[in-house]
Amino acid sequence: MRWLIVGGGAREHAIGVALARAGAELVVASPNANPGLDRLARATVRCDATDGAKIGEFARSSGAQAAAIGPEAPLAAGVADVLRGAELPTVGPGADGARIESSKLFCRELLARHGVPGQPRFAAPASVDDVDPQLAAFDRPLVVKPSGLTSGKGVWVEGSDFTDRKDAAIYAKSVLVQGGGVVFEEKLDGEEFSLMAFVTDSGVFPMPAVQDFKRALEGDQGGNTGGMGSYSQRDHLLPFLPAADRNRALEILTRSVAALRAEGIPYRGILYGGFMLTAEGPRLLEFNARFGDPEGINALTLYEPGDFSELLLGVATGRVDPNLLQFRLRSTVVKYVVPPGYGSRAQAGGLLTLDEAAIEDEGVHVLFGSVEAAGPATVRLGTSRGLALVGEASAIHEAGTRVEAALAHLHGAFYVRHDIGTKDDLAKRREHMRSLLAPGAKPSPLPLSVAPAGAPPSSAGPPEQLAH
Repeated sequence: MRWLIVGGGAREHAIGVALARAGAELVVASPNANPGLDRLARATVRCDATDGAKIGEFARSSGAQAAAIGPEAPLAAGVADVLRGAELPTVGPGADGARIESSKLFCRELLARHGVPGQPRFAAPASVDDVDPQLAAFDRPLVVKPSGLTSGKGVWVEGSDFTDRKDAAIYAKSVLVQGGGVVFEEKLDGEEFSLMAFVTDSGVFPMPAVQDFKRALEGDQGGNTGGMGSYSQRDHLLPFLPAADRNRALEILTRSVAALRAEGIPYRGILYGGFMLTAEGPRLLEFNARFGDPEGINALTLYEPGDFSELLLGVATGRVDPNLLQFRLRSTVVKYVVPPGYGSRAQAGGLLTLDEAAIEDEGVHVLFGSVEAAGPATVRLGTSRGLALVGEASAIHEAGTRVEAALAHLHGAFYVRHDIGTKDDLAKRREHMRSLLAPGAKPSPLPLSVAPAGAPPSSAGPPEQLAH
């Protein structure tokens, strides 16, 4: 079967590897030349990933029989609608469904209307005049989120990105003045985790849980990025995440899909829930309408050698064979190789030489992102994440050690977070959750579902009270 992949990052390279392993042929539409995807593809076209007309024409001329859309921007722009309109089965929601990611305000109001549990308190200023009074009404630390797409880099967290609410007000007003929307949400204390699922007409099927590392610097310091790396655990849970809380997160995913459908919005594709595990259970931070990057790389690495092409076709057409949903019982660690200064002022243009065979001998896979080929075994770094190195082993720290060993086969100026997947970091996160759940700890009570000011009460009744 011939698949069209839209996008040119390491996530799309991982999708391509999984499809090629299943015997699929690939054609690729992306704004950049990805050295890994270019090796796999029968044909490529360079275009803006949001250019539905050009992508649709390429799909026709290249003989594509199905499509998988990687990044969020083309989903928000309705590229999936264009491809489905041309009768091409497509993995990814239409523009309406993609609003669950592209508009944080739409997402929060939708879930509030339908009483979906696990929502933090939130408010949304309609104009700059609303900013100061709404900030003053928050009696606990908060987070400022642009409502639209920001590639994971626009969120401001009180205590990390600002300490004075005046700075938060200036930031929020600047977003509003530029025509964007803003959502204020309470800051939650706990450990973040990601739960992705294949969404079809016949059900919501989860993948292994993953923890992502957004901050640029070790110790979760520095600015927000698209993600510096991630890990998954052998049992598909996480060191701090029990099965009961993973199941509560899956319920939130399932009820959110039902909320979309109750409002006449179909959804076929990947739904990614970004959660915070708190003392009261999982709380939803955000939804993404596609594979996470890097979290999707962990899941795709673990997919059992089965027919991934058949699985994705089932997602695109609405019905999946559950026997195809198999993931190996192994741990994975992804670390991104990025240009120096990434997360603040990236120093693009540096050359990296890499010995891919030696890296593979370490038990590590190489996936190409924001790089361009610059000669034999050489790539040039761009301004974003360049290479994803993926280690697999029985234990998380062993997978991380393999990635560290593989770094010896890279030469040039680059940066990587060495603390991802280490024993020390894993112990710190377990202890953090233990401290929140310890006898005598007094976490602030968090409602499971909060309607925005002026919103009508949910017709679904009171949210279910989920005991932790």
